[in-house]
Amino acid sequence: MTVKREDIQIRDPFIVTVKEEGVYYMYGTTDKDCWENNGIGFDAYFSKDLENWEGPVAVFRPDNKFWGRKNFWAPEVYRYNGGYYMFASFIAEGVRRGTQSFVSAKPLGTFVANSEGTLTPWDWDCLDGTLYVDDEGAWMIFCHEWVQIGDGSICAMRLNKDLSRAISEPVELFRASSSPWAQILVLEHLGLKGYITDGPFMHNMPNGELIMLWSSFRNQRYALGIARSSNGKVTGPWVHDPEPVYTDDGGHGMLFNRFDGQLMLSIHKPNNTPLERPLFISMVETNCRIFVGI
Repeated sequence: MTVKREDIQIRDPFIVTVKEEGVYYMYGTTDKDCWENNGIGFDAYFSKDLENWEGPVAVFRPDNKFWGRKNFWAPEVYRYNGGYYMFASFIAEGVRRGTQSFVSAKPLGTFVANSEGTLTPWDWDCLDGTLYVDDEGAWMIFCHEWVQIGDGSICAMRLNKDLSRAISEPVELFRASSSPWAQILVLEHLGLKGYITDGPFMHNMPNGELIMLWSSFRNQRYALGIARSSNGKVTGPWVHDPEPVYTDDGGHGMLFNRFDGQLMLSIHKPNNTPLERPLFISMVETNCRIFVGI
């Protein structure tokens, strides 16, 4: 079925480009109610122009032995090591939220478990694992949730070659409060407040810097900012840009190149269910800065 971009309800849209096919694949949080109801799974869409999409196609459905029960969140898919690898987050009663890896031979699945349970620490509340590969191997960068520690952090740990297990302890890269733009989110209906970290994504700049897109809240609205590691190392030190790159109640961003070479930002907007939609924004990349194009 063909569907327009603006008619797709999706959070955390993640794009995989397959140049030899001339096709964009889009993954994301696709359950209609991803907050309270039991999780259904993940769907994907595919397109040649980023506006007209085919789908949805079921790429992951849990069997009755799968541990996750709710909050089927933020699948990211990477072409890696001859296959397609997915990181996604889940929670269950008595089991803390965490990120697990999955694998498929094809972009439309079916994806099956690649790690035995979560890659993130079992006693941490975590989400939004993202892959970054340097000269020494694979990292997973992820969020240690604010609901557990108050001031959410972004951490990194080494994974083995097939992304099936962690081979290092987590290293904290920074806390949300270290950013000059992120502000405390207050959820009065839940009696919660804290500093949020959400949706990290890594990108190499032409000048050798490693930047991280990540989301938090400003003026109680979802926003997207950038942190920089000037030495190009995952372990930093990380310095935040003073102002966010996007503030209009959209976030959980990632970057991809259109087939014509244009750098694009993918986010969802607004941040309210069931209104969230994928949005693709042209970006300008200079030697040391990245910003929304005019």
